[in-house]
Amino acid sequence: MALAAALDAPTRDPRSVSGTHAVIDVEALYDAHFDFVWRSARRMGVAHAAVDDVVQEVFLVAHRRRADFEGRSSARTWLFGILVRVVSDHRRTLRRKGGLDPLPDGLSAPSESGPAERAERNERVALLHSLLATLDEDRRAIFILAELEQMTAPEISEALGVKLNTVYSRLRGARQKFEEALARHRAREARR
Repeated sequence: MALAAALDAPTRDPRSVSGTHAVIDVEALYDAHFDFVWRSARRMGVAHAAVDDVVQEVFLVAHRRRADFEGRSSARTWLFGILVRVVSDHRRTLRRKGGLDPLPDGLSAPSESGPAERAERNERVALLHSLLATLDEDRRAIFILAELEQMTAPEISEALGVKLNTVYSRLRGARQKFEEALARHRAREARR
């Protein structure tokens, strides 16, 4: 009876402790980490048109597996681990069934000041995504977490389930490939 009350209690803390098990409040988890999951899915190369579906699947998996969360890592780290698997499944489905025609990525928030600013922002975002696309999936995930989400190497190791030294090695390689791709882009722009 106490467990049922704890599950139904309107708490805003994503993790509430009941007895010896941590119970995740998925609504609070969603409120606290939606933006992070959405950004991360987009940065992992999910097409803009499919990001909402991938994010929804991440939170559905989190809901189904909330009892499995042991609290050894942060909720954000746990969600990113789920995201990596959901993105991998999404890519496998696209390869097997074929993808839909992508919607334009140039859509932006109406709150921006003008078309020139929106165009410039869209160009920067497209450049970031094209540079991230030069990285293999493992390096891209580590690069995103370290450089864009400012997670520590131990947090990344926990989120992805890889050894700490592997995180450092892949991050070093990812930074090098990213810099090389950026240098090639700048060289092409200079020639124009």
